[in-house]
Amino acid sequence: MSGAYGAGVALSLATIMALGPQNVHVMRMGLMRQHVGLTVLTCAIADVILIATGVLGLAHLGGLSDKLTGAMVGAGALFLLFYGWQAAQRFLRPSAGNSPLEGPIGNTNNTATHQVFTRKQAVLSALAFSFLNPHAWLDTAVIIGTASLAYGQTGGLVFGAGAATGSLVWFCGLGLAVYLVGRRIGNANVWHWLDGLVALMMWGTAAWLLASLA
Repeated sequence: MSGAYGAGVALSLATIMALGPQNVHVMRMGLMRQHVGLTVLTCAIADVILIATGVLGLAHLGGLSDKLTGAMVGAGALFLLFYGWQAAQRFLRPSAGNSPLEGPIGNTNNTATHQVFTRKQAVLSALAFSFLNPHAWLDTAVIIGTASLAYGQTGGLVFGAGAATGSLVWFCGLGLAVYLVGRRIGNANVWHWLDGLVALMMWGTAAWLLASLA
């Protein structure tokens, strides 16, 4: 069971590390020093709900034919291979000066940077970036839910718990890092090496999924 838990943590971190609307929103709130804890908590809870939806919902499909289960696991592995390839391309061919925080987030002179959020607005914004973000649904409900099938019904729940833990660790770490480090996290070199790590984690997880089909 510990293997399922660890695999869940690893896959969750691998999928969530890639920069997307949800992560960029957390970074933006951290850079503005506004409701960082509330934003992190909201995004983390939303991710847990999405993970539970995928794991508990797709677990019922585990009783279907081995061919269908294998097809779903294989599709998830292929997606991870492609996701890792994209991260590897960014790592091997980084764009000079292309920080992920350029524009309204990285520009201190932009009025959007100085927008003041109420607590309600902070929560609603985090929920929108979580539940209205197709990448969040794909990474959590689909990819993690599909990967949980390789462990069976009981092991899948442990896998899901590990994935939820990985999500909580990531958002808490990201929010704290941005709040403490500030704009230095916008340095392109940081995200260059992060892309390399994401590529390795994606490919490693995909290899494990494909091996489980043997």
